[in-house]
Amino acid sequence: MDFKLPLAPFALALVFACGAASAQDTGTLRKIKDSGTIQIGARDSQIPFSYKLSADSAPIGFTNDICLKIVDAVKAKLGLPKIEVRYTMLNSTNRIPLLQNGTVDLDCATTTNTTQRQAQVDFAPSHFVTNITAAVKKSSGINALPDLNGKNVATVSGSTSIQLLRGARKSGTIEVNEIAGKDTSDGFLLLSTGRADAYVLDDVQLAGMIASSTNPGDYKILKESLRQEPYGIMLRKDDPEFKALVDETVNGLMKSGAIEQLYTKWFLSPIPPRNANLNFPMTDAVREIYKNPNNKGV
Repeated sequence: MDFKLPLAPFALALVFACGAASAQDTGTLRKIKDSGTIQIGARDSQIPFSYKLSADSAPIGFTNDICLKIVDAVKAKLGLPKIEVRYTMLNSTNRIPLLQNGTVDLDCATTTNTTQRQAQVDFAPSHFVTNITAAVKKSSGINALPDLNGKNVATVSGSTSIQLLRGARKSGTIEVNEIAGKDTSDGFLLLSTGRADAYVLDDVQLAGMIASSTNPGDYKILKESLRQEPYGIMLRKDDPEFKALVDETVNGLMKSGAIEQLYTKWFLSPIPPRNANLNFPMTDAVREIYKNPNNKGV
């Protein structure tokens, strides 16, 4: 009997050790170490967060820069001199499934952190807060959200904008004819070609598309907002070691002030491809999440 008692805590420790080893063997860091590659989910046209200058170019942008800082942290953590970064272009409908099945390791774009999505994925601390509103042509006569009644309104399939617009329709606040684009650039095409009278999306993305359009002076963004939404980098659930590294990296950018330098680069300076300046000053909501990082969903 005396010899059995010490074995109990030893066995318990062994169970925990085996569990930790198992998690490490199957986690994202192990996957990256074994392959020498990290898979990043990106977008074609989400200026200035994640977008491509040509079909063959790698994505660039504000969120992409943050994710490349995470790549540097992964290299240091694993003691690897180099990690190959491979990009997969995602959209609003396939981003979560392709993250869950291991096709991508990080979703580095403009995904809104919602409590519903938190049931499926984890989020890094939010790196931006946006307002959901509408862009219209100045000649449209639309000056406020109630003016959208009876109009053709473009949205993006799988986006929170669609849900908010449908919620407004159900409440009787706004009654519109909804036209869904397959991605953000397709939604703006519906507006620019006159097939839609308005385009409901995140204000900062609308500003980016307008600034990069052929005739930016033709458009305006309504001041009213359907809701404020935080953007977060998505990663797989139940991977505490990788999440801790991602959180530490993003929090470090905010606490050091490096995130503000990235903000100036992408929102307050000329950016490719047209060297347009979005002139999008940091809002109080963005300043708050940089001061007090969190990954709260809406």
